Amino acid sequence: MTPPPREPRPPTLWEALLPVAFLVPAIALTIIVYQGPVHIPLILSTAVAGVVALRLGLGWTAIEEGMVHGIGLGLRACLVLMVVGTLIGEWILAGIVPAMIYYGLQLLAPSFFLLAACVICAVVSLSTGSSWSTAATIGLALMAIGNTLGVPAPMTAGAIVSGSYFGDKMSPVSDTTNLAPAAAGTDLFTHIRHMIYTTGPSLLIALVLYGLLGLGYRGDVHAGAVVEMRETLARLFVLSPWLLVPMALVIGIIILRVPALPALLVSSLIGALLAMLVQGADGATVLQAAFRGYAGASGVEAVDKLLNRGGLANMLETIALVICALSFGGVMERSGMLGALAHAALRVATSTGRLVAVTILTCIGFNVVASDQYIAIVIPGRMYREAFLARGLHPKNLSRCLEDSGTLSSPLIPWNSCGAFMTVTLGVSALAYLPFAFLNLINPLISILYGFTGVTMHRLPDDQRPPSAQT
Repeated sequence: MTPPPREPRPPTLWEALLPVAFLVPAIALTIIVYQGPVHIPLILSTAVAGVVALRLGLGWTAIEEGMVHGIGLGLRACLVLMVVGTLIGEWILAGIVPAMIYYGLQLLAPSFFLLAACVICAVVSLSTGSSWSTAATIGLALMAIGNTLGVPAPMTAGAIVSGSYFGDKMSPVSDTTNLAPAAAGTDLFTHIRHMIYTTGPSLLIALVLYGLLGLGYRGDVHAGAVVEMRETLARLFVLSPWLLVPMALVIGIIILRVPALPALLVSSLIGALLAMLVQGADGATVLQAAFRGYAGASGVEAVDKLLNRGGLANMLETIALVICALSFGGVMERSGMLGALAHAALRVATSTGRLVAVTILTCIGFNVVASDQYIAIVIPGRMYREAFLARGLHPKNLSRCLEDSGTLSSPLIPWNSCGAFMTVTLGVSALAYLPFAFLNLINPLISILYGFTGVTMHRLPDDQRPPSAQT
């Protein structure tokens, strides 16, 4: 008789750490030494995680199901990436992005450009609830404006990411803003109000830093480049303030709670229509812009470098990166290794400050290992919900921690779906803009500080505390 298959056992801490111990140096070696893409290290790390899962008693079918499940979590992101690729190509061809650059160069001075970029993206993302839509539309134009004004691209990208994720984190129509309180066990507007204590000071500090950075850039130094850029854009495209209307339409569509995917698809179609009606493009050119991106030869290198981008095909490498990363996260979750890492972290949470710090570091760790911000919010939310209650802490403290770290750290990791999106959309690697994404760096630190000092760490009323709650 064939012996029955043995039941898989839970992983030990060391077994759970093994794939991570392989992943981190493999990616570091690839990026720092070979300066290559991280797809292959992620595939090899998935293989290591699979070998550990086999050792734990999981069959290949279960491991494969874990990978498929992990990839499934990122399919929405992949679909959005494809549509954003077409949108960028069409909006450039239609003159929408060139118009934003043309008029933006007239209004924004280098000395306050970084501060203005962060504020503009914060307002747009707060209205739409989408960091991705903000970066793919107004963020794209701000990158071009900053480059023309002589502001380093990593600084501009950092300001865009900071502003975009402020709104993503604080908007009631954002998916992560709704997910975090659901995972923690509180309501949406209690969660948003409580986040003001950490996010408000973080944004103010970030704006001061952007203002100080901007003092080093003067308009007269790059005046010639600004004039050349504006003249070249006016020669290549039919420009009008009316071409700014699609940007307002996108914001309006998303404010009306239309999901991001159809909203971006409609925006791409509007771009295709305007390309034909305003710029006189034919159908073949419109299709090429949607698939391969805008391709122009202005004779001015700076203009061609800024505008020759977009297209579905140019998103495929990033989509492959998301799939590779989520395959690794799927095996880690299916085998119980993610849970083992979280349980181990909980052992050191012997005080409120340590509990907050562990929660934030766990969310960041899941963004690194699982490569998906939803996993980085939901799993720690499940793992630490009872621990917060046991200390008599209101669930809104946990939901705030989940967003302070799970949402804000996601665009700082190159192979995370958010980091990959920002990299390909803004044209700057996540590691390059990371030092300048001030909001994303400062907010988790303030949250940890509050945990250790007790500032705004609201406790449950006595009648709502579980019997085991610590006083």
